[in-house]
Amino acid sequence: MKRLIVVCLAASVVMARVDSSSAAEPKAEAADRGAASMALPLSEVILYSSGVGYFQRDGEVNGRVKIDLRFKVDDINDLLKSMVVQDLGGGRIASVAYGSRDPLTKTLRSFGIDLTENPGMGQLLNQVRGEAVEVLRPGPVVGTILGVERKVQPVGENKQVEVEYLNLLTDEGLQSFPLSEIRRIKLINDRLNAELRQALAVLALGHDTQKKTVAITFDGEGKRKVSVSYIAQTPVWKTSYRLVLDDREAPYLQGWAIIENTTDEDWNEVRLSLVSGRPISFMMDLYQPLYTTRPVVEPELYLSLRPQVYGEGMDGRRLSEVAADKPQNADGLRAFASAEPESLGRRKLDLSAAAPPAAAMRTRGGGFGGGGGGVAGMASPDSGKAAMYFQNVSSAADGAQTGELFQYTIKTPVSVARQQSAMLPIVSQKVAGEKVSIYNQSVHAKRPLNGFRLKNTTPLHLMQGPMTVFDSGAYAGDARIEDLPPAQERLVSYAIDLKTEVEPQIGAGRQELVKVQIKMGTLIASRKATEERTFNIKNRDQKKKTILIEHPFRSDWTLIEPKESSERTRDLYRFAVSVDAGKEAKLVVREEKQLREDIQIINAGSNALGYYLSSQKVGQGVKEALQKVVSLRDRVNQTIAERTRREQRINEISQEQARIRENMAKIIQSSELYSRYVKKLDEQETELEKLRQEIESLKSRESDQQKEVNNFLLNLDVG
Repeated sequence: MKRLIVVCLAASVVMARVDSSSAAEPKAEAADRGAASMALPLSEVILYSSGVGYFQRDGEVNGRVKIDLRFKVDDINDLLKSMVVQDLGGGRIASVAYGSRDPLTKTLRSFGIDLTENPGMGQLLNQVRGEAVEVLRPGPVVGTILGVERKVQPVGENKQVEVEYLNLLTDEGLQSFPLSEIRRIKLINDRLNAELRQALAVLALGHDTQKKTVAITFDGEGKRKVSVSYIAQTPVWKTSYRLVLDDREAPYLQGWAIIENTTDEDWNEVRLSLVSGRPISFMMDLYQPLYTTRPVVEPELYLSLRPQVYGEGMDGRRLSEVAADKPQNADGLRAFASAEPESLGRRKLDLSAAAPPAAAMRTRGGGFGGGGGGVAGMASPDSGKAAMYFQNVSSAADGAQTGELFQYTIKTPVSVARQQSAMLPIVSQKVAGEKVSIYNQSVHAKRPLNGFRLKNTTPLHLMQGPMTVFDSGAYAGDARIEDLPPAQERLVSYAIDLKTEVEPQIGAGRQELVKVQIKMGTLIASRKATEERTFNIKNRDQKKKTILIEHPFRSDWTLIEPKESSERTRDLYRFAVSVDAGKEAKLVVREEKQLREDIQIINAGSNALGYYLSSQKVGQGVKEALQKVVSLRDRVNQTIAERTRREQRINEISQEQARIRENMAKIIQSSELYSRYVKKLDEQETELEKLRQEIESLKSRESDQQKEVNNFLLNLDVG
């Protein structure tokens, strides 16, 4: 039975991480010391337009073998997320080990001697206080380190320096030696001496941070085939095209794929495929060790408690009986294990075939160790390229097809040296299409562009890219083409058409009143806005031409003339105009838009109402209703005017009374003038009383009249 291991977190397969900080040799390495080492050649590469590549290595092993693969540190995360290891001859995967990426400072601090801060000799000796050492000065002295102290010593005249002294406890007592006079210090503790050497080894390994080794050990009997595949970041493969035009022959399209081998390994005779599409791809940091912060809980102290006595449950059931009634997980696990696998695939196109055959998909059995029902991985090369799915794992959600991937398979093996690039042909055949001139006023106000309407008559999905156009054996210009599926068409433009001129003329826009109706006090006026643009075309060439006039598409405007466009994109109309050699043509584009204006009649001015009363587009019923509204509003306005005049008279009397009272304060009360003022005030008070009564009456009349207007408008429905 074939056995394989999927190296990914989702499959819950444990990979042995080689932590160089550990003092003991990892078990995986200890078990692999007897395994022979060999290389696994690269056999297949699939490059995706999403910026990743699928790499597959195939080979034959004999017995227990260890495969060492070197990867860039930045590729390790993709490796942990996607690597699939297969032993296809009945063997098993003994281990997959890789170097840890624990922070160097954290690793160094785990040793008995901390080399993190680049300590000096005195600092190192202070770290191992209490350890036995052998000091050569110049004769040997054995003792226990008490510590290192600094002493000030005079040097020359009026100068002092600090000198470090090593203090030891020896058989002869306490002794102190200047560090500058000690020629050698040896740690007698072998374990501590080994840790110091290991810390230095970790420090040396930290200098090579660009590459990491992944060691895969295959264990089995005899010769058998093995395979390792994985995903890694690669440059996006690009396409470029050549379009050859000739009036006597069908157009000819040639497409090239530009690939780049940015790895540190030559691609020698590999099966190469190129996939166009937009598969979802992302990066996740699985290589960096993650540590969680745990809270510190202080123990609580309580007084001693009395023993507690607990009564029996009211239903008489025991806890063991309740637990026995709970459903077990075995059935759930069995149901989970028996779930049907789901699969994903892609459409595959072989350049040697007329139609794209579907990629076959195959499930592989096997597992980690000696078991038979493990995790499935990528299918072998003869079962369809990179068909990936998991066996015996139930999906947590229903899958949905979001699109198709198209694959270009290079028929012959490809060789590309490391850090080199190559151009590979992916299409070379005749296609369908026609020459056109494309005019867009925002691109060039006077001239159209030479263009070509390309129809993809190939069975291939053409990726976007630059296109060089040759016309009648000469270079004609450059163009760009977007993704073009089979049987679809796309316009490309490559030069300015100097033999054709287009003159756009914008007509005066106008608005026309179409209909007026009144509903619940609101006058609704429907109008029609019209815009017109004329394109005068002059063909100065000696052959007939088709001019495509591009005009902005606006969803709220309706095309009136012409009745329909030749084609429409999301943002543009295109109108095809045929112009004979040396002739002129004219295209008129007319559009209409429906407008609506809502006017609250109660607040509308007299001029606005007068406009609709005099318009011929307004029906007789609406005019009669407006005349009635005008009449009712005039009554209200007359009442308001009468009330206003009386309020003004009250203000005049009040001002006059203030003047009279001011004068009365300055004259004698027994005088004739004073008596006249008194009489005048009496007459004015009588008039004020009458005016106030009339104002209240007018306010009541105004309110009634306004209600009559409102009720009339609210119940009005004329159209």
